[in-house]
Order: sequence, then C-alpha cells, then structure tokens
Amino acid sequence: MSATLDRLRAAGDERPALVAFLGVFGATLLCFLAIGAVLPVLPRYVTGPIGAGDVAVGIVVGAFAFSAIVSRPLGGRLADVHSRKAVHRWGLAICILGGLLLFVPAGVPGLIVARLVVGFGDGWVFTAGVTWAVDLAPPARRGQAIGIFGLAIWGGITIGAVIGEALLSVGGYEAVWAFAALSPAAGLLAAQWIPAGVPVAQDAEVEVGAAEAGAPAVALPTQAPAAAPRGLRRFVPAAAVRPGIALALANVGYGTMAGFVVLLLDERGLGGGAAVFTVFAAAVVGTRVVVGTLPDRLGARRTALGAGIVQAAGLAVIGVAGSLAVAVLGAVVMGMGMSLVFPSLALMVVERVGEERRGAAMGAFTSFFDLGVGLGAPLAGLVATLAGNYQAAFLAGAACCLAGALLGFASNRPRAARPAAAP
Repeated sequence: MSATLDRLRAAGDERPALVAFLGVFGATLLCFLAIGAVLPVLPRYVTGPIGAGDVAVGIVVGAFAFSAIVSRPLGGRLADVHSRKAVHRWGLAICILGGLLLFVPAGVPGLIVARLVVGFGDGWVFTAGVTWAVDLAPPARRGQAIGIFGLAIWGGITIGAVIGEALLSVGGYEAVWAFAALSPAAGLLAAQWIPAGVPVAQDAEVEVGAAEAGAPAVALPTQAPAAAPRGLRRFVPAAAVRPGIALALANVGYGTMAGFVVLLLDERGLGGGAAVFTVFAAAVVGTRVVVGTLPDRLGARRTALGAGIVQAAGLAVIGVAGSLAVAVLGAVVMGMGMSLVFPSLALMVVERVGEERRGAAMGAFTSFFDLGVGLGAPLAGLVATLAGNYQAAFLAGAACCLAGALLGFASNRPRAARPAAAP
C-alpha cells in the first residue's frame, strides 16, 4: 500500500496536471454513478411502494434538472471567486446529502426535496469540474479535454443504471439509496488527494510553438482587465448565451430521442428501442475517444456546424426508419454528431472569456444543457400529439438540431484585433 502511494506521489510530482485531470474525472464519475443508479429505480419506487401516478414520476425525476439550472451559474461564479477544487468538493458533499435524504419516508414531497438537493450538487460538481479540466489542459487541446471530461457524465449515468438495477434485485431500494450516498462520498474522499495541478498555460498565454521548439516562452500582451461585471452578467456572461441556446436546441433532439425512440419503434412494430438508444450512447462515447480532437484541429465553429448537421440527419433517419437496421444506423449517425456538439460549443465559450470568468461562463453555458433536455421531451410529446404520430416529433427535433448548428456557427465569431493604444 505504501509503495502504491509512493508511486502516485511520484506521478503527481512529475505530471501534476495530468494526475489532477484524472483525479477530477474519477471523482466526478463516482458522483454520476450515484445519479445513474437512482434514475431507473425512482419511477418504480414512486408507482410501487409510494403508490403515486405518472405525473408524480415526472415531477420527481424532473426536479433534478430544475435545481441544476439554477445551481450551475452560481457554482461557476463561486469557482471563480474561491477555487475549482473547493466548489467541486462542496458539490460532492451536497450530493451525499441528497442520497441520504432518499431514506426519509416523506413520500413524493420528500423525494422531490432529495432530487432538488442532488441536482444542486450536481450543478456544482459538473461546472467546477469541467472548468478545472479546462484550466489543466494545454490551450491546443482544450476541446478534447472538455469532451473527455464529459465521458464521466455519460459513463456514470450509463454504468450507474446497470449498478442500480443490480442493487435493486439484490438488496431492494435501500441498497440503491445507500449507493447514492456512498458513491459521491468515495468521490469526495478521492478529491482530497487530487493535486492542485499546474495549468500548462493561462489566458495570458505563452507562445506554445516556441516553447515546444525549445525557444524561450514569450508572454503575449494582454488587455487591461475590464471592470467587474454587475447584476445578471456576473452569473451569465454574454459569451455563453448564443452557444448556450445552440446547445439547448441540440438537446431538444436528445430529449426527443430519449423520450420517444422506444414508442416510435413500437408504433411501427419494429421493437428494439432500448437497443437503439444503447447504440446511440456507445456512438457518443466512441466518437469522443477516437476523434475528440476535432474541435481543436478544425476549429470550434466549423466542428459545431458539422456536428449539428450530422446529429440532425441521424435523428431524421430514425424518424423515417422503416426497419430496425435503419434506426440503428440513424442512432450511430446521431450519436457521432451529438458527441462533438457539446465540446465544440463549450470551446467557443472558453475562447471568449478570461480565466477569471471561466467558471461563471461554463456554469451559465451548461445550464442550457439542462434546459434543452427538460424542454425536449415535452415539446416532442406536444408535436406528436398534434400530428398524431411520432415521426413528426423526430423531424421537429431534427429541425431544432439544425437550427442549433446554424446558431452555433454564427455565434462568437473571432473578434478583429484592435490596434494597440498609442503610448
């Protein structure tokens, strides 16, 4: 044991930024394993032991997103004022409390409170974590860092759902609630040992190419610091708004997919909706691992445009699929596109704000993620009801993805360099 700790300390001394990134990733993954474990279990608990209906299920599950929308900008602002590590740890502690509240026998109101608490903590964990990951990444690989960090969320929710089902079958609901508290507790314990890390470059950046070539790093001139923002701009920087709206539109497509792919394929007598969604999730993860550097290499705006178009095309293919094979193909295409939408749009935000406002910007930006997911399924349901079929909902979702791609491409065009002031 001591030899292992010695090796970890040596690795931290040699490559502190990498070790810190892995630590943040691992602690965040443990938090989202707890969130994923509860998701498939809650509906059965609400309709079973508690005896409530489908409306209560929707309120209990959806409460998570509403508190996350509020907490993300606040957490980002606190991460700027205090530190990424502190807010990340506070978020983990709040998630532990949310897991413990599941044990309180207070019916649907008690579950709503527990979900609101977990959503609040999640907002801090994710916002501080992704901002911390950007701080630790080299400027030329920030888009890749955002994408890889996002796998902690995708992996946690996906694997957590499997863990939740297994625990339910073995130990009942109490076993799942215990895991919902213990897993973020393990993340909090791990976070204690995460080294501070050394960012490769700050926003007053050095010339990376010269440093890599062995030449002395030359600091680039920076503008004089702007006056501290006031009011809403403290929590929602302007640079996050248009990319955030683009992200929300893209997530309308995701909400459509998550909420109605099973019903769409069952309506056509094809079945296999759960397998199609699994293929979609696998495509998201695989694309981030294989081509996660595209936003850095091609540019954030171009990648966001291409990824959004691909996502829209995949969703449309699913909507018109006449066979399971075509639906699977559409899921792969959609997953590949959606995989790069978030890191591309997030990179736009990062490129437009200084380090001192990066947390607030990322907090505001990621709030749009929850907004899109929260509105996506209800909007798709409304379209399906008015049109009388699920295909219309998928085509409407594809149109939202396409609109998001165009808005993302038009957002945050690079500013023209301003002439230096006369001495």
